[in-house]
Amino acid sequence: MTSISYLNASVLDAIDPANFQAQAPFPWTNPQYFIRQACYPELLGNLPDLSRFNAFFGKQRKHGQRSHDRYILDYERGMELPHPWTEFVEELCGDDYRRFICRLLNVSHVRLRFHWHFTPNGGEVSPHCDSKGKLGSQIFYLNTEDDWDWSWGGETVILDDNGQIASDSAPAFEDFAEAYPAQTKDNRSILFGRRGNSWHGVRRIDCPENYYRKVFIVVFEEYRPLKMVWKKARRLVTGAKLVTEKERLMY
Repeated sequence: MTSISYLNASVLDAIDPANFQAQAPFPWTNPQYFIRQACYPELLGNLPDLSRFNAFFGKQRKHGQRSHDRYILDYERGMELPHPWTEFVEELCGDDYRRFICRLLNVSHVRLRFHWHFTPNGGEVSPHCDSKGKLGSQIFYLNTEDDWDWSWGGETVILDDNGQIASDSAPAFEDFAEAYPAQTKDNRSILFGRRGNSWHGVRRIDCPENYYRKVFIVVFEEYRPLKMVWKKARRLVTGAKLVTEKERLMY
């Protein structure tokens, strides 16, 4: 692996694709120090201000699932950002990280989207499986003991349904056979691949006012040029936008 600045090459190299794919109930791993320790404080100290985020509250999800309430800021190349974050995202867009993800997910190409989520008291991510076009995600946890009490929650929970729950339903956390909460403190992230049973969520957060669960998320999207050509052809016929907002933000 070539020399990189923010990502910790030794941690990336230690994640074995075969072990990752064999993990139950679906591929996931919860590494520490994925970001080099010397760089992590720079990112924490230069987070985008909440005033730039869009509120996303009370939005009914498909299948009757509860709203995933939080503030969201989507990354767009060229947006005004503190230098460490610009450098970090550009590194994630580079060949080293992209090849690493392709090896883990056993795909030849992948496209990436990025966003920050700040979640206040009462927010949760109800159990869900990601859409079919998504190959997986990596969630970087950005809270420290200076701004978060770990008893407030905020960890992503990997859920095992023993193959019993339909993906087009709205189960509660209590409906699952097993739950595996991620470790979130001290420079942790969670990385997982989507399968038909890739249930996960975040239990309701219980924190004081003006405190937020802070994460940065990399979304892995499938790269299928021929499929995209057909999509654009259909949109041209129907008069729809040729490129959706989500597609515009893929890199």
